Amino acid sequence: MRTAVFDLDGTLADTSADLIAAANAALGEGGFGTPLEAVADAHTAFRGGRAMLRAGLARLPAPDGGADAVIEALYPRLLEHYRTGLCRETRLYPGVEAALDRLAAEDWILAVCTNKPVALAEALLAELGIAPRFRATLGADSLPVRKPDPQHLFETIARAGGRPEGAVLIGDTETDRETARRAGLPCILVGFGPEGAGVARLAPEAMLARYDDLPGLLEAMIPRRRRAG
Repeated sequence: MRTAVFDLDGTLADTSADLIAAANAALGEGGFGTPLEAVADAHTAFRGGRAMLRAGLARLPAPDGGADAVIEALYPRLLEHYRTGLCRETRLYPGVEAALDRLAAEDWILAVCTNKPVALAEALLAELGIAPRFRATLGADSLPVRKPDPQHLFETIARAGGRPEGAVLIGDTETDRETARRAGLPCILVGFGPEGAGVARLAPEAMLARYDDLPGLLEAMIPRRRRAG
């Protein structure tokens, strides 16, 4: 069976505002104020918690002990703040649910491969009401490796019951593009995240302008086998 593997943040849902809020809360606890901006730093939010903390600290005088030590100290607090404010502003992108339903009806296996900690990913998918649609969800801590290591993607496909030769990765960042490239699989990148159509510079096999178009794009990449007779 064909398998559509989705990234989560910036691909299925715009989580940037809640992620930025959690990072600012952690930085504030550490005495660094709230240097991140929800709109201007949305792209950084999709690169992960440590990237947000690093971006915030870079706008301030260098902390004692160096930025790396501060980031590691604040990262658990960021996760806790995010856990308690997981879905305050987060919303699915328009058309996601209808596209997932259509893909399921066309016998696509659906899975999630994200660099968000898996417990948070599963909780967010549940909050958004789409968790039952996915046969497997793997996060940053599900394996000893994570994206862009292709094993993260291969294991997601395997746990969902699919095979690599029938799989496509749908994502929004260079990490997703590189993961698919290393795995030798086709990649679709969304064109409605913070970088917009600029992600076309990564040369994915296709760009997604709106979720209504996803079933057609996937069908063109991996056509459904018709039963003889």
